[in-house]
Amino acid sequence: MSAVLTPPPALTAPARDDDEINLLEYWQILRERKWLVASIAGAVFMLALVFTLLATPIFRASSTLQIERDTMKIMDVEGLTPAESPMDRDFYQTQYELLKSRSLALRVIQDQRLVEHGQYKKTIEAVDESLAEKPKSGAAVPAEPKQAVRERALVETVLKALTIEPIRNSRLVRINFDSADPLLAARVANAFADAFIASNLERKFDASAYARKFLEERLAQLKARLEDSETALVQFATTEQIVSIGENMPSLDAQNLAELNASLAQAQGDRIRAEAKWAQASRGDGLGLPQVVASPLIQKLREARSLLAGEYQEKLRTFKPDYPDMQRLAGEIAEIDRQVAGEVAHIRNSVRAEYESASNQEALLEARLSGLKADVLDLQSRSIQYNILKREAETNRQLYDGLLQRYKEIGVVGNVGANNVSVIDRAEVPNGRHSPRVPLNLAVGLLLGVFAGVLGAFVLHHLDRSIATPKALSEAAPLPVLGAIPKLADGITPEQASADVRSAFAESYRSVRTALQFATPNGIPRSLLFTSPSAAEGKSTSALELARNIAQLGRRVVLVDADLRKPTLHRIGGVTNGQGLSNVLAGAAGVLEVVQSTSDARLSIITSGPLPPSPPELFAGERLPALLHELSQHFEVIVLDGPPVLGLADAPLLATQADATILVAAADATRTDSLQAALHRLTSVRARVVGTLLTQFDVRRKGGAQGYGGYSYYEYGGERG
Repeated sequence: MSAVLTPPPALTAPARDDDEINLLEYWQILRERKWLVASIAGAVFMLALVFTLLATPIFRASSTLQIERDTMKIMDVEGLTPAESPMDRDFYQTQYELLKSRSLALRVIQDQRLVEHGQYKKTIEAVDESLAEKPKSGAAVPAEPKQAVRERALVETVLKALTIEPIRNSRLVRINFDSADPLLAARVANAFADAFIASNLERKFDASAYARKFLEERLAQLKARLEDSETALVQFATTEQIVSIGENMPSLDAQNLAELNASLAQAQGDRIRAEAKWAQASRGDGLGLPQVVASPLIQKLREARSLLAGEYQEKLRTFKPDYPDMQRLAGEIAEIDRQVAGEVAHIRNSVRAEYESASNQEALLEARLSGLKADVLDLQSRSIQYNILKREAETNRQLYDGLLQRYKEIGVVGNVGANNVSVIDRAEVPNGRHSPRVPLNLAVGLLLGVFAGVLGAFVLHHLDRSIATPKALSEAAPLPVLGAIPKLADGITPEQASADVRSAFAESYRSVRTALQFATPNGIPRSLLFTSPSAAEGKSTSALELARNIAQLGRRVVLVDADLRKPTLHRIGGVTNGQGLSNVLAGAAGVLEVVQSTSDARLSIITSGPLPPSPPELFAGERLPALLHELSQHFEVIVLDGPPVLGLADAPLLATQADATILVAAADATRTDSLQAALHRLTSVRARVVGTLLTQFDVRRKGGAQGYGGYSYYEYGGERG
C-alpha cells in the first residue's frame, strides 16, 4: 500500500527563487564553522606579525622630476621642434618607460659603482660562482668582461627596487628607490634623475649629429651633381653659341628682332607720311604745299613780286608796256617768278627724296627682319636641350641651397642644448623606514586571514557531502522530512530525554508521530520499517521512541528487532534476547512465544533472537509475510527496526513486506551519496518510502530555532537558556 506524506508545517519553508541570496544561510555556515574561520584568521595574522617583525627594514628615497612636452624654442625651425598635441599621453608614457629601461638602470649601476656595494654582495657572489662553473661544464667562456657580467646581473635587482610614480594631473613624476641602506636609496634615486636627464640630452645630441652627418653626405652628392649639370649647360651653350644675358631675359636675336620690328613699324609710318607728302607735292603748281607756305624765302619773293606787280599796274596807267621802266619791272617780276618756281621745284625734290628714302629704309628693315626671324626660330629649336639642362641645373642648385640651409639650422639648434627635463626635488636620506609597516601589515593580515577563513568555511561547506540540516536532507532525497531529532547533550541517554515530556527530544518524536498520522489515507501505517544507509545513525532509537509515542495514543504496538546482524533493541529496551525473530523465521518458535511485554502494557517487543548465519535466507522465505500477518491480528501497529540498506540484502527484503519505510539519516554523519544510494536501492525493489528522518541534529550549531520548526524551544532538564 503506497503512501503519500505531506510534510508538517513546522518543517516546510516558503518556496523562493534559487537565485535569491540567502544571507541567513551564509551566516549559519559561518556560525557552524566559526572556530575554523577564527583559527585561519589567527594563523594568517600571526604569520603577518612574524613576517613583519622578521622582515628587513626598507627605506624609500624619492626624487621629483618635471617633464615638459616641448623644449624652450631658441629658434623656431620647422621640422626640428616637436609639435605634439598637449592631450597626447603617449609622450609621457614613453618617458615613464624610459625611466624603467634596462639601459638607464645599467648606466646608474656603472655610475654609482653598485657592484662594489655590500648590499648586492650575495648577487655578485652568485654571478662569480656561475662564471666559475661554466668552464667546468664545457660551456664557452663569455667574451664580455667579468665586470660587465656583474653589472648586467644587478639590472633586474635594481629595477625591482625602482618605482616610477606619476603625479596625477601634473607633469611631475617621482622616482622612488627602496633599499635597506637609506644613504644608498637617496644616492640611487638622485642618480636615476641625473642619468635620465643626461641620456635625454645625449639622445637629442645624437639625433642632431646623425642629421648633420646625413646632410653632409647628401650635400657632397648634390654638390657634385650641381657641378656636373652646370658644366653640361655651359658646354652646350658654347657649342651652340647660345648667349644668356640674364634670368627671364630674351636672347640677343630675340631682342634685336623686337627692336627691328619696332623700327620697321616706325619706318612704315614714315614712308606712309612721306608718300602722302609726295602725292600732294606732285599735283598743281606746288604753291600750296606746307613747305612752300612755310618757306621764308618764297614768302619774301612773293612779297617783292606783289610790290613790283603793284608798281607795274600803277605805271601802266601812264606808260605803255614798251616803256623802259615798264620792261624793267616786267623783267624783275619774271625773275622773281623764276626764283619762286625754282624754290618750289627744290621743295618738291626734297619731298620726293624723303619719300624714296623712307621706302628704301622700309625695304631694308623688312629684309633684315626676315633674316632675324629665321635666326630666332633656329635658336628656339636649339634652346630646347639648353632649357632642359638649365632647369636641371637650377633644380640641383635649389636642392643644394635648401639642404645647406637646413644643415646650418641643425648646427645652430644642436649647439643650443635645451632640455625638457628638470629636477624639482632631489632625494634626501629618509629618516623612517618605508616597509614593513606594522599596522598596515597586521591589518592586511587580519583581513586576509578573515577572508581566507570565510573562504575555507564556504569551501569546506560545499565539499562536505554530509547531511547537516533538514533542508539538506530534503534536497538530497525528494521525500518529505518527517522530523529532525535534536542531538542530546553529553551524559544524557535517550531514556532520560524521553522521560521529560517537555524536552525537545520527546517533542520531536511526537512531531514525527503526528506526521505519520497523515502519511496514508488510513493514518499511521500498520507495518512500519526503520532503516538507514549505514550503521549507528539512530534508527533503533527512533524505532523505539516512535513505538512508545504511538502506544501513547492508545494503540497496541509491537516493536520488532529485525536487525539479525547487530541487534540493539534488547539492550535499550531492557529485555532479554534468549529467543526472538530468528526463532520464528526458522520455525523453532511461535509468534506469540517470542513477544515480550514492557512497562507500557500497550507496547510489546520482539527481539532478534540468536544471530543466524544467513539472515537474507530467513527474510526471503514465506515465514516473514506470515509473521507480519499474524502480528497484525494481535497488534494495531508493527514497528520494524531493520538493518542498514547499503552493503546488505536484509533491508530491501524487509521493505518489500512493510507497508511503509522511514529512511533515517544522522546529521553530520550520513553522506548525500550514501543516502541517495540507499533510497535508490529501496525504490528499485518498489519499497514504499514515506519520508526521511534526521537524527542527532545540533539545533544550536545550525542556527537555533530559526527555520527548524522550534525543535530547540525545550532542552532536557529545563528551558532553553
